[in-house]
Amino acid sequence: MKNVLITGASRGIGAECALTFADNGYRVFINYNRSEEKALALCEKIRGKGGECFAVQADVTDRDAVRRMISLCRYHGGGLDVLVNNAGIDFYGTIEQTEPEIWDKIINTDLTGVYNATRAALPELKNSSSGRIINVSSVWGVYGASCEAAYSAAKAGVIGLTKALAKELGLSGVTVNCVAPGFIDTDMNAIFDENAVSDIIDRTPLNRAGTCKDVAEAVLWLASEKASFITGQVLGADGGFM
Repeated sequence: MKNVLITGASRGIGAECALTFADNGYRVFINYNRSEEKALALCEKIRGKGGECFAVQADVTDRDAVRRMISLCRYHGGGLDVLVNNAGIDFYGTIEQTEPEIWDKIINTDLTGVYNATRAALPELKNSSSGRIINVSSVWGVYGASCEAAYSAAKAGVIGLTKALAKELGLSGVTVNCVAPGFIDTDMNAIFDENAVSDIIDRTPLNRAGTCKDVAEAVLWLASEKASFITGQVLGADGGFM
C-alpha cells in the first residue's frame, strides 16, 4: 500500500484529494492545523469505507512541527510515496490594504510551507520506488489577480519551485508537478459576489465553476504510474481558463 500525505486536507480540495486517494487504495495522512474536528471526521469517513487514514496536526510554517509530522508518517506507514502540498490561505484586498503581517503570513503558508514540507519529506520520497510531489498552485500564479497580490506571488513562487525541483530531483526518481486550479467551488471562494463569479465563469470555456473532485482527479493522475514520465509541468485544472 502506498502512502500519501496531503497538507491542508481537512476541507475543500485537500479533503477531496484525501477521499480520492483513499478510494484508490492509498494510506492517507490528513494534515490539518486547527481544524481537528473536520480532520478526524474525514478520517472516520475513510475508515468507514475500509480505507486507512491518520490525521496529523502541523502548521506548515513551523519547521519543527513539519518534521514531527513526517516522522509520524514514517512510524504509521513505513515511509512516504506521495506528497501533495495543498495548504494555503488567501487575502482579498489592494496592495495598500495588504499589511506586512498579512503578506508574511500568506507567503509563509502558501510558499514557504511547500518548501518546509518538501524538504522534510524528501528522504522518504527518495526511498520510494515512485516518489511524487504534487504542488497545488492557482491560475492566479500564472496570470496574477487584482486585489490578490500576495496570493498570486506565492502561487507563482510555487510554480517556479516546482520547475526547479523537477530538474534537481530527476536523477532521484522523484517527479515534481503542479496543478493550477481555476475558479473552484470552495469555502475560500465564497467571499466573491454573484457578479464576480459570473464574470469568471463567462471567461471559462467550459462555462462552469470547477469542483474539488475535478482537481483531486488531476492530482491523483499525476501521482499515478500513468504520469511516470511527466515532471516539471503545470496542469491547469481550470475549464480552459488558461
